Amino acid sequence: MTLDPDAARAKLATLERRLAGLGTAAVAFSGGVDSTFLLAECQKAMGDGVLAVTGRSLSFPPRELEAAARFARDRGIRHRIVDSEELDEPGFADNPPHRCYLCKRGLFSRIRAVAEEERAQWILEASNRDDEGDYRPGLEAVRELGVLSPLREAGLTKDEIRLLSREADLPTWDKPSFACLASRFPYGERITPEALRRVDLAEELLMSMGLRQVRVRLHEKGALARIEADEEGLGILSDPDARASVHARLKAMGFTYVSADLAGYRTGSMNLTLPDSPGEGNGGKAAGRESRG
Repeated sequence: MTLDPDAARAKLATLERRLAGLGTAAVAFSGGVDSTFLLAECQKAMGDGVLAVTGRSLSFPPRELEAAARFARDRGIRHRIVDSEELDEPGFADNPPHRCYLCKRGLFSRIRAVAEEERAQWILEASNRDDEGDYRPGLEAVRELGVLSPLREAGLTKDEIRLLSREADLPTWDKPSFACLASRFPYGERITPEALRRVDLAEELLMSMGLRQVRVRLHEKGALARIEADEEGLGILSDPDARASVHARLKAMGFTYVSADLAGYRTGSMNLTLPDSPGEGNGGKAAGRESRG
């Protein structure tokens, strides 16, 4: 579908009117494309009435936390970091299909406590219209807790948010999509602190080699690392020396097998393991997004 800048700007006007009527708000802020855009718009609409809140956990790499803190600091936005360790949520480490529900319920319960302390009238999160057709159990927790989703309400898509972020000179307009590290595990395989750290180290290695949009998916109880990358990243991995280096260094991290997925990077590929998934590219659960905010 061709991106229509005028349509995106019309939706932005709708968003601005909505935010202007809220007064004060706490924004769930991960530092990603969507939440950065929402936070910037809230600052325009509310000034000092906006508060950014970021959850700290093993599934959220320190580099992402630091980037979020830096953006808020540079913009003069009040920012609170709360400890929200998903592995402490009952059942989360077992990695059930509704894992994201457990995560969001715990995270937004903590954000609610901060919002009450800071006297913020509303809690906002940054899902967009593209998320509506995905398998996103976390959105159920959002609805249950009364959290608002202004970007979805305005009908903004991910591509429109990137366009508007670029026009607003936000540094995240072309930032690669990121999802919490728990999304690298097949449903039903236990999530452990050690495995999360290995995934983080593996992805940091690949990014240091120039790969931008990349995932390291774990299989066979962590023995197999399956690398998903965009076309540029697959091109880097096609170099024999780069491939040999990645193989050796991931083996040293504890992976028995290292592979590159020929289908490349795509969101929600772990949803293909769900029993009722219709298959990649057919919509439904197979097209599921995985995101923290």
